[in-house]
Amino acid sequence: MATKKTTKKAGAHSQQAVIYCRVSSIKQATVGDGLRSQETRCRDYANMKGYEVIAVFSDDVSGSRIDRPGMKDMLAFTRKRRATGTIVLIDDVSRLARDLSAHLKLRADIANAGGVLESPSIEFGESSDSLLIENLLASVSQHQRQKNGEQTKNRMKARVQNGYWTMQAPVGYRYQRVTGRGKMLVRDEPAASVVIEALEGFAYGRFENQAAVQRFLQDNPLFPKDKTGRIVHQRVALMLNQPLYAGYLHMPSWDISLRQAQHEPLVSYQVYQRIQERLAGGVYAPRQQNLNEDFPLRGYVACADCGNPFTACWSKGTHSKHPYYLCSKRGCASYGKSIRRAKIEGEFEDMLKSLTPSESLFKVATMMFKDLWESRQARATSEAKALKSELVKVEKQVDQLLERILEAKVPSVIAAYESRIQTLEEQKVEIVERMRDSGRPKNTFDGSLRTALSFLANPWNLWGSGQLELRKTVLKLVFADRLTYSRSEGFRTANFTLPFNVLAAISGDKKGMARPKRFELLTPRFVVWCSIQLSYGRASH
Repeated sequence: MATKKTTKKAGAHSQQAVIYCRVSSIKQATVGDGLRSQETRCRDYANMKGYEVIAVFSDDVSGSRIDRPGMKDMLAFTRKRRATGTIVLIDDVSRLARDLSAHLKLRADIANAGGVLESPSIEFGESSDSLLIENLLASVSQHQRQKNGEQTKNRMKARVQNGYWTMQAPVGYRYQRVTGRGKMLVRDEPAASVVIEALEGFAYGRFENQAAVQRFLQDNPLFPKDKTGRIVHQRVALMLNQPLYAGYLHMPSWDISLRQAQHEPLVSYQVYQRIQERLAGGVYAPRQQNLNEDFPLRGYVACADCGNPFTACWSKGTHSKHPYYLCSKRGCASYGKSIRRAKIEGEFEDMLKSLTPSESLFKVATMMFKDLWESRQARATSEAKALKSELVKVEKQVDQLLERILEAKVPSVIAAYESRIQTLEEQKVEIVERMRDSGRPKNTFDGSLRTALSFLANPWNLWGSGQLELRKTVLKLVFADRLTYSRSEGFRTANFTLPFNVLAAISGDKKGMARPKRFELLTPRFVVWCSIQLSYGRASH
């Protein structure tokens, strides 16, 4: 950023001069003292030569650039005083430029503007010897800049190879200096929790597409927005494709393959893989007006006459608009016949409120949950051993392929081996991640039990929140299929999800739910459903 200072004239016949200072970054300008030190040295030189300093210009950009605000202002200022001539003072050749071509171009621009370049570090002249020294110093300055860039890149690359991210911290993380490890990514709340909810929500289907994730982030006041206050599609796509959130990093431009990072992950690698699978399936959809905010049952309730999902609309009356659900299938007996929103949603809410098991039933469910939790823990231990054996096999395959590459001479064969090794390395990452989580539940027994039973006790609590995403969660976790509604009879017998069917089987109270034929086969699935699906439901809170 250019700045200008004016100094009172010292005398009518003194030679006028301007000072040009430059540092390489805004941080150096705000934190360091480089600009002021350069100005002080140039002022001392001007006093010694008897020059009158009439203005000071500065920049905080790289020395390889020619297009600089401060330089432009200085050239314009000097050009206006071409008749009298102006001395242009710089502290050192490197302050003018750190690139030989940029140095020569700016040197010519200053001369064309009527300026005479001087410095306390070098005597500029037009003789061959003076030009040789000047060009040599400019070349050395360029070499230093390029060397610094190479060294910085090499250090950054080595750090990334060791698992430390060195680029801009993604949302949800910030850099913090850690003793013995340098600056590394650490969790940044509350943005980190919002990122977790968005990623897991997309992975497990809470958000149907990227547009739904975008709306969630846009509406969440804890998620940082850009200067326009908006969340764009590209930002959502970058976040969904970022392995850093799963505790891994990947930099193909530096030939650094996927590897485990040193920072704490926000989600598991399985979540990251599920996201990539969904993205590969083409689930992106542009944002559009969402009528489900006014009609949450739209698409989830089907017509009893034809089985087609109900649509919904606002009907304009004499004085106001009225909300209705209706069947839009031509040829259906109920085609175009509307059902008041208050009627169908009121009956639905009564159904939800009726799903409240007794206290004694919850005690039985708790005992069952504990027994099966312990059984699942034992099985997880066995799975961990199997994963370890699988990892050994994959590592053996990688070693064999590496030996074949050393013997191969055909480029296409080598490329095929390298592609196979890359696939196996990704399998290793997945296996290691599964081994880390195997036998170690994400939630405690008490936490998982409390989450599951609190939802089973009264799913109406989530529905009553009024939030569209939470209402969608209720519809997915309570009902196994679409509900069917008859204009004359109301809701037909609902097909509830496993936990509600199991609780009904234990209590003997069908409430329209089918009794399982083999209860002993359903109870393990009940535990899995509660510990996984409902743990996700807790995150939705």
